[in-house]
Amino acid sequence: MAKIKRIDHIAILVDDLESAASFWCDGLGLALEHTQDVPAEQAQIAFLPVGGSEVELVKPTSSDSGLARFLEKRGPGMHHICLEVDDIEGMLASLKARSVMLINEKPRTGSDGRRYAFIHPKSANGVMVELYELPR
Repeated sequence: MAKIKRIDHIAILVDDLESAASFWCDGLGLALEHTQDVPAEQAQIAFLPVGGSEVELVKPTSSDSGLARFLEKRGPGMHHICLEVDDIEGMLASLKARSVMLINEKPRTGSDGRRYAFIHPKSANGVMVELYELPR
């Protein structure tokens, strides 16, 4: 049976990456590890490690992306929580068998080899949940 291993990251959607990073770094003392453009998601992401997890500040890079529409509709704030799983295929099958609404029924593969899929907020009490499986 597929299991959740840990919280990988919490993603916060922002309209100003520099201002948001200032709060998290200067205000809370986190270190900005790096920023990365992610063309497949039409986003720029700032990575701030915290223990074994990260806070990710996510800024849309296109006005017609899903992230931009989410930001326009809901404003800045928490976008999703990401959980690392040991078997993403098994986890998705288990969720689907329980009639959980999935955004991705099959995992996508990121440029770093991580496989990921999203659970629809309607099935998770209003919270979008991302599942990650790290490359073996």
